[in-house]
Amino acid sequence: MTHTTTPASAPGAPPADDPFRYGWRLVPRPTPDNPHHLEQVPLTLEDVLHPEVGDFIVHSDRHETDRMYLTAVLRARLEESGAAIVLSDVRIAWDVPDLRPHGPDVMVIPGIVERQDWSTFDVAVEGARPALIIEITSPETRENDLEIKVEHYARAGVMQYVIVDNQSRRGARRLRLLDYRLTDGVYRRRPPDAAERVHLVIADLWLGVEGDHVVCYDEHGAAFGDYATVVRRAEEAERRARREAERARREAAAREAEARLRAAAEARLRALEEELRRLRGEG
Repeated sequence: MTHTTTPASAPGAPPADDPFRYGWRLVPRPTPDNPHHLEQVPLTLEDVLHPEVGDFIVHSDRHETDRMYLTAVLRARLEESGAAIVLSDVRIAWDVPDLRPHGPDVMVIPGIVERQDWSTFDVAVEGARPALIIEITSPETRENDLEIKVEHYARAGVMQYVIVDNQSRRGARRLRLLDYRLTDGVYRRRPPDAAERVHLVIADLWLGVEGDHVVCYDEHGAAFGDYATVVRRAEEAERRARREAERARREAAAREAEARLRAAAEARLRALEEELRRLRGEG
């Protein structure tokens, strides 16, 4: 999946007549002139709930900033020690009958030491599942996070589900935190503490809200990292990853083109040799 951002100053809800307000995917639609033609098709709310690899899902800049911050903080807290891996913008396929894949904003998965280049994390194949999922709501799609995923993630056996809920539809963000813990197969919502913070159990961190963004705190109540610094480093890491992926894509395309040219040259050479044999009467 790929996230496309809209400016933070734009209205929270795109016009209802915008068919691409949730995002889009590219679908093969061959034409007489181009057998490889791809058509841009708008996503539905159901598509956002159960995305496919390669979908472009529209989020605000603030949504993406919080996602990068949480991902960077949780990775710093958990991955160096090998306690868990932290995935963001990665699709997850469950091992539960009739439960289709989701695309959480952030998920923490214990039992996996090394992060791989997953586009889809398959629970059945990897033998591990998230202990924590964090979703950051967007005004257009928040019903997915507030209602449907509460039931789905409980069925999937995710021990803690935290929602960073943007309650504003226009203008400044108004955030609240919702904390669900799995008990006897169903989620029970827990109230925040006296400071309106939620305990992220697997990371032993506290999540709170400052202004229009989230902040993590350690066990002593100190903010975990400078928000701006963490976000900047996360952005730089994402840019490096995108550049590396683009470089790998170009190299693969060049190798493929070279292989096609080589195959065509070899085919032409065989055809010439066959023609020479025919002219010599050897065929």
